[in-house]
Amino acid sequence: MKIYDTKTAPSPRRVRIFLAEKNIPMEYVQVDLQKGENISPKMRAKNPVGKIPVLELDDGTCISEGASICLYFEELYPEINLLGKDPLEKATIDMWHRQVELYFFGQVGMCFQHTTGYFKDRMTPVKEYGEVAGKNAAGFLNVLEKRLGESEYIAANRFTIADITAMCTVDFARVVDIKITDKYPNLQRWYAAVSSRASAKA
Repeated sequence: MKIYDTKTAPSPRRVRIFLAEKNIPMEYVQVDLQKGENISPKMRAKNPVGKIPVLELDDGTCISEGASICLYFEELYPEINLLGKDPLEKATIDMWHRQVELYFFGQVGMCFQHTTGYFKDRMTPVKEYGEVAGKNAAGFLNVLEKRLGESEYIAANRFTIADITAMCTVDFARVVDIKITDKYPNLQRWYAAVSSRASAKA
């Protein structure tokens, strides 16, 4: 099996971190987003919406969407557990992960795409929309700050997929000038811990 990956993009990075936490070796095939390799006929056949990452199994089956790829490997290799061990923990981790994806990860992505014009050859950037998305993402830092004043990690008393996605988003958000300042001491404490894990370099 192999994963079609882009080393500089945040979504495939979280899959690499997830697999590194589980010590799962993987072949990675680099796809150049800037050149549009992800929307080539070859890649569209693997993922019709042209997004990265894509997991291709030995029989040719393809699974896209970072969270879905992580779910596949969690089912195969439940330890080290990153998605929850019982119904309540699974639901709580899923809840926080969805919120991080919707209100932080996704909003930073829209801010980047619509304010930088990076993909203007294949989409119509709407600067005003991107600016609003950036404000939404920055506002979610307050939610995380409050949560991390109550819990060592975002979704549980241990490192989970919610922390992975949030960390990848924090790192990518710097591109659009959204940063964890001294206003967020709980976030700074959390970020220092999660970014120092060996998997963060994946």
